[in-house]
Amino acid sequence: MGFNEENPNSHNSLDTLDNARLSRTERLMDFLFTDVDPDSSSLPLAAYCYMTGFIDSVTFTAVSVWCGFQTVHINFLPHCLSRVVNLALAVARLFAMSDVPGRHFRLIDQQSLASILTFLGGAFLGRIGDHMGNRTRAWLFLGTFIQALFTMVASILLFKAGQSSFNTHGPTWTEPLGFAALGFASASMGLQGIMGKRVNTQFATTIVLTTVWCELMAEPKLFRASLVRSRDLKVIAVASLFVGGFAGRALVDKFGDSVTFAIGAGIRVIIALMWLWVPKKRQSENEDGVKEITPPEE
Repeated sequence: MGFNEENPNSHNSLDTLDNARLSRTERLMDFLFTDVDPDSSSLPLAAYCYMTGFIDSVTFTAVSVWCGFQTVHINFLPHCLSRVVNLALAVARLFAMSDVPGRHFRLIDQQSLASILTFLGGAFLGRIGDHMGNRTRAWLFLGTFIQALFTMVASILLFKAGQSSFNTHGPTWTEPLGFAALGFASASMGLQGIMGKRVNTQFATTIVLTTVWCELMAEPKLFRASLVRSRDLKVIAVASLFVGGFAGRALVDKFGDSVTFAIGAGIRVIIALMWLWVPKKRQSENEDGVKEITPPEE
């Protein structure tokens, strides 16, 4: 065989190899951008509820701020905003009122305002899911991994700040690094909330369980001895939050806030991996033989 003569078998082998590579890529993309089954998402969503209690126990221990429960912080906003306006108009007047109880921009007001603003910023990041697919494995993995990064950043900032969660000499997390750590923790909860809401299950947002409590108490089959999915998932959500709060508080007592957040970041990486193993959304056939996607549970 001459040097210039082409071997047709080699071309066939290359084409087969290219097709195999393309097929693997297509299968991977199809796997990542397939919607998960909400009915099979109970484990990662219960872990979300666990992280709500976990993170909130740390921030509340340190600064009495629930970074996952922002309703209470709304009560501070009128005072905070009015004080900011006064600061812009007359700094001297603000200082003159600093000795009057309740008439100055208190530290708890500042921390609450920082928490709610960063919470909203994290929730806004959840709109990335509108472009990737709110229930796709790719977005649920990526979004949860971003939550882990935010939690890890909060851990590093608290380590650098060196302020204990149990500051007996006065308020803690008062330095800029402490405020930034609170902000990243709140942003992680905001992102978690919007992602949990878009999955649309009995776990609701996974961060504010007031509605879940009310629905649980109003459940018609509350006292039925047999398994009731709608009731049991609500119980799991509440129990997961309680266990997470207990674990977070215990870890803060033992290791401090920075290490506790680092552990929380590791747990969130595990949750991100969980989403890759959730089955795809089930399909059923109608009378015409056309496959229909089963709607999510309300």
